[in-house]
Amino acid sequence: MMIATFNVNSIRSRLTIVLDWIQEHKPDVLCLQETKVTDPDFPQLAFTELGYHASFHGEKSYNGVAILSRQKPTAVSFGLDDGLAPDETRLAYIRLGSLHVINTYVPQGRDIEHPMYPYKLQWFARLRAYFDRHFKPSSLVAWVGDLNIAPEAMDIHNAAEQENHVCFHPSVRAAFEHTRQWGFIDLFRKYHPEPGQYSYFDYRTIHAVQRKMGWRVDHILTTPALTKRSRDCRIDLAPRLREKPSDHTVMLAEFDRL
Repeated sequence: MMIATFNVNSIRSRLTIVLDWIQEHKPDVLCLQETKVTDPDFPQLAFTELGYHASFHGEKSYNGVAILSRQKPTAVSFGLDDGLAPDETRLAYIRLGSLHVINTYVPQGRDIEHPMYPYKLQWFARLRAYFDRHFKPSSLVAWVGDLNIAPEAMDIHNAAEQENHVCFHPSVRAAFEHTRQWGFIDLFRKYHPEPGQYSYFDYRTIHAVQRKMGWRVDHILTTPALTKRSRDCRIDLAPRLREKPSDHTVMLAEFDRL
């Protein structure tokens, strides 16, 4: 079984890349972020024709999440459902039998002096509360997506220069770690403990992929029960090397059939 995540930075702009990747790799679940399209304009038919169920919620020009699955979900929901700003275009959930998949596009934060930065810290706390309400660490749970966090210095090519960045500041790393400790394992690091592995490469940096000038801000985190069934977790750089790519690329994980 394969679960993958990809921040597409506009599904309509990257549709050919996504469809080609699906046809080559045939994931069981593909989570997309930053679809940047309202629901009536989401290209659902393109995925239906490939045999996928599409669960999605988005808005024009910003945010947007979708989960594509070969199996029809037994439950689907959106948002943090805690009575605050629902952020329904930042979180999508599906259940596939005993497997729970949560796809998140965590707020980037803009700047540590900007109001969106404390909102980002609060978002991680709200997400942990969401996990408390809906799941148990003993269950089969995958939390994936663009989390806008580089947990360690090895997750950035120039960490020494990024102390005050909204995706690496000590306070946001602490907020992420508190949420992760609910019961998640960083599956990528289980299989790739080495540095120099990145999933995001800034458009403004020429030949960023070839020069290995990137960040690892996309993640697949799994509960211990799901981790035990894993076989691999890796980054596929090929989509980032396509013409007119997203600034992110795909991370994928393989599991024994659930």
